[in-house]
Amino acid sequence: MTQTPPSAPKDDSNRPEATASPINKPENSPEERENKNLSRRVKDVEISVPIVYGTIAFWLGRKATESQSHRWTVYVRGGTNEDLSVVVKRVVFQLHPSFNNPIRVVDSPPFELSECGWGEFEIAISLYFHSDAGDRKLDVFHHLKLYPLEQNGPQSTKKPVVMETYDEVVFPDPSEQFLARVQNHPAVVVPRLPAGLELPSSERRGSMKDHPLGHWFMNFSEADELLKLAAARQQVQAHIVKLRRQMSMVEGSSGTADPASAF
Repeated sequence: MTQTPPSAPKDDSNRPEATASPINKPENSPEERENKNLSRRVKDVEISVPIVYGTIAFWLGRKATESQSHRWTVYVRGGTNEDLSVVVKRVVFQLHPSFNNPIRVVDSPPFELSECGWGEFEIAISLYFHSDAGDRKLDVFHHLKLYPLEQNGPQSTKKPVVMETYDEVVFPDPSEQFLARVQNHPAVVVPRLPAGLELPSSERRGSMKDHPLGHWFMNFSEADELLKLAAARQQVQAHIVKLRRQMSMVEGSSGTADPASAF
């Protein structure tokens, strides 16, 4: 039996040594810059986003059936109907389980959906925000109202039942990227920036004033609130004047009373 001799060891003394090539990481890549901007926080600054969520319900009148008496719309909008997509990435509406596909996802404005039905129920609404806002989520609840609070008289197909709730979403110590992106947007309220902080200007856009249901929306503007406060103040002042007159009349009548009547 012939045995194969072992191979002679190879002489590698003249082979050049292999050197590991360093991996050159790009400096200041877009990802690194984005992460850096997200990590930088603007202290003592709060971004406020006024929002309104609610429903508008129309009675179908002669077209109403036992199972579909109203057509309604549930929505999330800006405080004065601005486009919220600068802050809100997605809105999820959770309807009553009796609806087909009761969990509805809306990924673009207007953040709303319309349905037909006959019953009132609570709608769960989840707002998801963009990553530079901190990937936050806000859960709110709204009761769908189909019938007017006052039950006097028949329902009208021309005047809907509107139920809305006003709220403000506050982002404390926002990232520089988020602040720079939304600082000039009409849906966002940004206070005076700290001294020495300069941010790139952004285009002022995002109005949705021409919404088809806009004339039914409630007014939550500061001017409207100031008018209400002024009217309430006038009523209080008029009531104070009336009370003072009554007190002076009582004091006057007691001062002119016959002294003998006291005995």
